[in-house]
Amino acid sequence: MPPLRRHAERHRTDRIGWLRAAVLGANDGIVSTASLVVGVAAASTSPDTVLLTGVAGLVAGAMSMAAGEYVSVHSQADTERADLARERAELDADPAAEQRELVAIYIARGLEPALATQVAAQLTRHDALGTHARDELGISEAFSARPLQAALASAGSFAIGAALPLAVTAAAPATSVIAWVSGTSIVFLAVLGAVAARAGGAGMLAGAWRVAFWGALAMAITAGVGSLFGAVV
Repeated sequence: MPPLRRHAERHRTDRIGWLRAAVLGANDGIVSTASLVVGVAAASTSPDTVLLTGVAGLVAGAMSMAAGEYVSVHSQADTERADLARERAELDADPAAEQRELVAIYIARGLEPALATQVAAQLTRHDALGTHARDELGISEAFSARPLQAALASAGSFAIGAALPLAVTAAAPATSVIAWVSGTSIVFLAVLGAVAARAGGAGMLAGAWRVAFWGALAMAITAGVGSLFGAVV
């Protein structure tokens, strides 16, 4: 029997781990830094203070994103390892019961009992733990937790995102820094949303609108708070 030919397919699920962290980091970098700059500027502080505040926000935000992503994704990885260890022990203790469990899973997914039994037996012989990880626990290579990758992607993308409104802050006239930072940041967010949607295979317009809308709302609220406290002071 000649070998089966596989047709070429382009899937994007292998990008989920780093793409989610990178988009989240860049989005937070733009929104939080632009909001911080706009809020402080609305309080009528000096241009140097506004810029220094933005730089401090970039450094603190990048470190926070890295630490937060590492801790949260590491917790997920710990849970996955614990589940795999328990599954390995169950396979050693009662492999027949575990194979029956696979049969029930495949029957629930639509296979005939005889075929489900055959599939479960063959997959168990091939890779019992990998089969249970994928079909029982929902753990796969594409979705498995990678703490360091997520931390680096988040911190790096946050710093890049935050650098954009900071560059505008440094270059914009002091009298119109709020307008410049707000306007350009909305554009940055729209581009980010469109690029992220394109990388994930979704609609670019919807992605751009969604990210830009929430970023604009965040900046508007922060500017209002900064203006209020600046007026009180």
